[in-house]
Amino acid sequence: MSIIVNLDVMMAKRKMSLNELSERVDLTLSNLSILKTGKAKAIRFSTLEAICKVLACQPGDILEYVNDGKSTTTH
Repeated sequence: MSIIVNLDVMMAKRKMSLNELSERVDLTLSNLSILKTGKAKAIRFSTLEAICKVLACQPGDILEYVNDGKSTTTH
């Protein structure tokens, strides 16, 4: 399973730079960059909420689940 981060897509749609988003959500440029590139292992709901508020979007506009067929967990 994979979670794809489409933050760059939403930023482009809103014509917002990483620097501007960083200032408006009060998150370091470094941490925002890690999230944008998909290298983050987790995201706080408060951070996700702040990003969605600034970009006027839903969490599903930023995060996407893709089943890559590699999951071995059974329920």
